[in-house]
Parts: sequence; structure tokens; C-alpha cells
Amino acid sequence: MQAPASRTHLDDQALARLRAEFVGYRFWRAVRVDGSLGEWVASLHDPAAGVDPTVMCPTAEELRAALVKEGQRAEMRARFR
Repeated sequence: MQAPASRTHLDDQALARLRAEFVGYRFWRAVRVDGSLGEWVASLHDPAAGVDPTVMCPTAEELRAALVKEGQRAEMRARFR
């Protein structure tokens, strides 16, 4: 089942915003067994940007909030090195 064009467009916009704000990550949408889009996924490519190598959330908003926390965790880690 394919998402309606408007939903796809909104998802593309959300991915673009995440990519612009969190440049230390690579983003994509996971695909469920039935072929529909699933979790929002961020893969860490810059260790200064986060701690966990992969962050997954059900929505773009939740992923953004999780990545803000990841950034805070990375800052704390850097202070103690």
C-alpha cells in the first residue's frame, strides 16, 4: 500500500528538516514487511553528534526530540574525556 502523495510530500519535508538540523546523521524511513513505511531512523556518522549508533522513533517529531537528547549526551561525554 502506497502513502497518499500529500503524506509522502510531508514525510519528505520532515526528512529534509532533520537532515538540515542534524548533519552528523543519515536518515531514512524503515520499511515494514507489508511494504509500508515504518519507523523514522537516524544512523550516527559523526561521534560528536550523538552516542547511540542508531536511533529509531515512530514519528519525525519524536526522532527530533531523541536526537536533541543524543546531542546533550554527546556534550556530556566530551566534557569527561
